[in-house]
Amino acid sequence: MTTAPGRRSSTFTRLLRHGFTDPSAAEQLLDLDALASVRSDPVLLEALGATADPDLALRGLVRIVEAGEEGERQVLLDTLVTAKPLRDRLLGVLGASEALGDHLARHPRDWQALVTYESADLHPGVAEFEQGLADAVDPDSLRVAYRRCLLTLAARDVCGTTDLAQTAAELADLATATLRAALAIARTSAPEDAAQCRLAVVAMGKCGGRELNYISDVDVIFVGEARDGVDETKAMQAATRLAAHMMRICSDTTVEGTIWEVDANLRPEGRNGPLVRTLSSHLAYYQRWAKTWEFQALLKARAVAGDPELGAEYVEAVSPLVWGAADRENFVPDVQKMRRRVVDNIPADRIERELKLGPGGLRDVEFAVQLLQLVHGRSDASLHSGSTLEALRALAEGGYVGRADAAQLDEAYRFLRAMEHRIQLYRLRRTHLVPEDEADLRRLGRSLGMRTDPVAELNKAWKRHASVVRRLHEKIFYRPLLDAVAQLAPGESRLSAKAAAIRLEALGYADPAAALRHLEALSSGVTRKAAIQRTLLPVLLGWFADSADPDAGLLGFRKVSDALGKTPWYLRLLRDEGAAAENLARVLSAGRLAPDLLMRAPEAVAILGDPEGLTPRTREHLEQEVLAAVGRAGDAESAVAVVRGVRRRELFRTTAADLIGSYGTEDSPAEQDHGALVDRVGSAVTDLNAATIAGALRAAVRERWGDTLPTRFAVIGMGRFGGHELSYGSDADVLFVHQPREGVSDEEAGRAANAVVSEMRRLLQLPTADPPLLIDADLRPEGRTGPMVRTLKSYEAYYRRWSLIWESQALLRAEHMAGDEELGRSFVELIDPLRYPMEGLGEDAVREIRRLKARMESERMPRGADPTLHAKLGRGGLSDVEWTVQLIQMQHGWAEPGLRTTRTREALAAACAADLIPAEDAQTLDEAWVLAARVRNAVMLVRGRPGDTFPSDPRELAAVGRYLGYEPGHVGDMLDDYRRTTRRARAVVEERFYGAAG
Repeated sequence: MTTAPGRRSSTFTRLLRHGFTDPSAAEQLLDLDALASVRSDPVLLEALGATADPDLALRGLVRIVEAGEEGERQVLLDTLVTAKPLRDRLLGVLGASEALGDHLARHPRDWQALVTYESADLHPGVAEFEQGLADAVDPDSLRVAYRRCLLTLAARDVCGTTDLAQTAAELADLATATLRAALAIARTSAPEDAAQCRLAVVAMGKCGGRELNYISDVDVIFVGEARDGVDETKAMQAATRLAAHMMRICSDTTVEGTIWEVDANLRPEGRNGPLVRTLSSHLAYYQRWAKTWEFQALLKARAVAGDPELGAEYVEAVSPLVWGAADRENFVPDVQKMRRRVVDNIPADRIERELKLGPGGLRDVEFAVQLLQLVHGRSDASLHSGSTLEALRALAEGGYVGRADAAQLDEAYRFLRAMEHRIQLYRLRRTHLVPEDEADLRRLGRSLGMRTDPVAELNKAWKRHASVVRRLHEKIFYRPLLDAVAQLAPGESRLSAKAAAIRLEALGYADPAAALRHLEALSSGVTRKAAIQRTLLPVLLGWFADSADPDAGLLGFRKVSDALGKTPWYLRLLRDEGAAAENLARVLSAGRLAPDLLMRAPEAVAILGDPEGLTPRTREHLEQEVLAAVGRAGDAESAVAVVRGVRRRELFRTTAADLIGSYGTEDSPAEQDHGALVDRVGSAVTDLNAATIAGALRAAVRERWGDTLPTRFAVIGMGRFGGHELSYGSDADVLFVHQPREGVSDEEAGRAANAVVSEMRRLLQLPTADPPLLIDADLRPEGRTGPMVRTLKSYEAYYRRWSLIWESQALLRAEHMAGDEELGRSFVELIDPLRYPMEGLGEDAVREIRRLKARMESERMPRGADPTLHAKLGRGGLSDVEWTVQLIQMQHGWAEPGLRTTRTREALAAACAADLIPAEDAQTLDEAWVLAARVRNAVMLVRGRPGDTFPSDPRELAAVGRYLGYEPGHVGDMLDDYRRTTRRARAVVEERFYGAAG
């Protein structure tokens, strides 16, 4: 085929037109003597061009012809051009599977297996595959026979003779025949073992469900029994040897390669359990120890090899356990845990290419179907199928899944499985990753019938189907619940009220009847509002079910919807702003505090849809808003009502940001820096309370004195307020200081200052819908018996003459918060020598601080409280860490400027930087302090009232656990971790505070 230089031959052009990507190489192959008799046959080129990869198919054909004996070559080529069935099947396989091309090159006569085209050959079953493997007597011959059978199976697949479900079923049947053949070889090699025991092989997973991949671990469970007169221990040892040998026959790599791995890790106790158990041993384990996921796995159990009666007994015995799994005590938390997608172990660069485990992948469909089978299969035997597609069809026919949703999922699942099959078929390797190489994507697209632009068409179809799965895999749990309370067209199947209640209960709703009433109220009718609710609710129900209290979430959503239902922006916000609906679901179902705040002014829900809505406002911004509102108000009470409304709104903003940051969302993972979460809450609540007090002060002054009070007045924050470490339920600890203005007598100034304090406290505690702000001045000189307000000179005289060491320690947290800034600075300058004494503390002072701390530990711990779980006063809790840090501040603050801060974590970091405490000890104290602070915040968020100990109510305790990052069912781990963290902190406190190091 020589052509003039620079010109393309007609063959080159035809090859290009027929889909060859390397026409030059293909032209050289066609010029080989081996293909001389067919190279110009147009039928051959046409057939090659119809394959997934014409270049690969031609190379494979050349290898087979060259490997065959002289007389057989021409028979193959003649048959190839005269028999269309063989041509389509052989070239179709060669264009789709390099691995099967390798097999045919090693065993060139095996092409003859593709010549037969009888009716029985169209859909072979286990018996036909057993016949195809009948001559196998050792592992090598079994591999060859297996590949020969696989060759015919793949040919039917790539030619479209079988669809996806039939191909997967045939692969499972071939696996069944292979397991039987392998067991027969094992028995033949150890007849004495075979004589001692009965052994059944039960298929699990995709093999058990007759939906196997080309290359997949074949999951099995072995059941053994002793034959009559044989000791059970010896029989189990014999059965174990047979089972292990059978596994090796399939799994080992020989000169003929391997078949697939046989995986027995789904057995009781997994890898740590015996390979073979008796039936009674299996049942004892399942009845006592098994977890929900194990019953989910057993859903696909099917006896496939060995003793058929024993296998059937096993399946019959475990079936009631499988379909009764939804009645188990821990089913709901197990389900909540299982519903979370396990993608953490997938490398970030691979997650978008994952067909099985990635978002919108095969696992999403399979899990959703299996979970619905477990929930409803206990009362409906029509759902008892191991096949995903058959079960999905049964769920739709029973009204458990909407028909349209089921049809879309069926189509998406078939497409994704077909992709998986063709990816694995190429090299017969176990993989679920979509390739990145252009040539691989082109072959894959063409194998699925995409010919115009295979790569672009493939990516478009893949993303579309994955998007369908992502959208529907959660919604199919909840959409039928709406149908159960809706008016459907005659003849349309629906979820019964009983089935809907069962599903809601399985998903964590404690009062399914009330939940159904809420759904009916929200979604019934033909209004636009009801239509939007029907769109939103399936997604919201899933987010509610992902929380510790789904009932509260749904009830809260109904209340908010009732309150805002007539406002035009509410439902539009939830529908159109991606994050708003999920944020609302998280906030409503995480506890009482945030919903209570929201229900007092539901319009604050708009915060959840604003990209900047969860960012705390600065103190300057808040003070500006508050003081402007006070200026517009007619009197003090109405002014402070507005101020308290601002505080409530900002408390909601802070709680929402805290909850969403702690829980995470689908698009934004949970905040991993828990210290940052605590700091944000502490700073936000402190700034908010400071602005609120500033507003109340301005209102109280304006009401009686106009713009100017007869005395300069300042509010000093103390305790957690001064330390910017307020939790949601904290009072505001303060000191009040004033300084008479020029020409004003001390008596008049004192009366004015006391009147202002009384009015501020009254205004901030008036009974209204907004939470009160309690002002606590008990840390003032002389405590409750001392004057409420003092002048700067009075403070100076008291501290110089009467001050005790605990008061100096308390002043470590003092910081100006509201009122006259210059007076506040003067107060801070006054107390600095007291809290940071020159040359530190003397031994007597240190001893007194330790004595006070020990006394507090023994006297202030509430009666009956567990000291290992009390966040404030308990072992290694807030008090332990703060006193330790404050002792360091008082000893070294005079010399280390970094220690002169009111904030515990800042002071601890400064102490570490100054080598006053080892880094490891500082980290231990910091972790304990952050954890204890988060526990206090969690308790307030969950219960709606402050507390220093973990709740005793199981649902509240679970909600605290979710806030702290623990999965459902792991509250025990949470308490253990808390005790461990605080125990380590207490050891540091013993050394650094009470020990010689102090």
